[in-house]
Amino acid sequence: MGERLRGKVALVVGAGSIGPGWGNGKATAVTFAREGASVVCVDRSGEAARETAQIIAGEGGEAIAVEADATKASDVAEMVATTVERYRRIDILHNNVGIVATGGVVDLAEAEWDRAFAVNVKTAFLAMKYVIPVMERQGGGSIINVSSIASLRHLGVDYCSYAATKSAVNHLTSVTAVQYAPHGIRVNAILPGLMKTPMVEASGLAADYAKGDVDEMWRRRAAMVPMQRAGDAWDVANAALFLASDESTYVTGLMMVVDGGLTLKSG
Repeated sequence: MGERLRGKVALVVGAGSIGPGWGNGKATAVTFAREGASVVCVDRSGEAARETAQIIAGEGGEAIAVEADATKASDVAEMVATTVERYRRIDILHNNVGIVATGGVVDLAEAEWDRAFAVNVKTAFLAMKYVIPVMERQGGGSIINVSSIASLRHLGVDYCSYAATKSAVNHLTSVTAVQYAPHGIRVNAILPGLMKTPMVEASGLAADYAKGDVDEMWRRRAAMVPMQRAGDAWDVANAALFLASDESTYVTGLMMVVDGGLTLKSG
């Protein structure tokens, strides 16, 4: 076990994985625990949250699982109350809830647009709304919102709601960082690139990239990246670890791109 988060309490929202393997939230929760944090694993799927907590416990770490719908204020308030009741504080908030819906502005259904904003933006808003007062009382904390490089550029697939919501997360991160910097609360975002995760596989993006061929989608996405490979959940988790730790105490409002150099390309 490491020491970089020793004594800290981390609330990871979206700590489960939609399918077999390692999603960003799952890998981040386990990484935080491996570095000494007590972790509250929150997911809409109680089973997925428990799986992550059990992995942590099996490695000798401290974790509990909480089933919650992070789009609902009552659920968010309860998950924060549960965390404070159990551990007395919240040092780290990691917002990792997100969905992808493909389609441009003409093709996308209005209901899908609304759902994307509820899941991708409202969840971060609500989690910060209820966690920040806890952090203010204790004298500080670190908040990490997971965005995407889709907020910065077109990635070859038309998914206007995803791009718009992730852009919203970026600016929500920035304005909140400025507001709460005097209170010792840091707010940063991670912008993953073309990652190989269960969420991407389950998203239906293979239909846009490779006519439904998942293996071909992975190949084509990797070929777009200057490093010639896709990233994975551990790349995101390691970025989150830096932002959660005291190594980044003078860092706030950062949009940390983790993309193998993709956004450096002109096209």
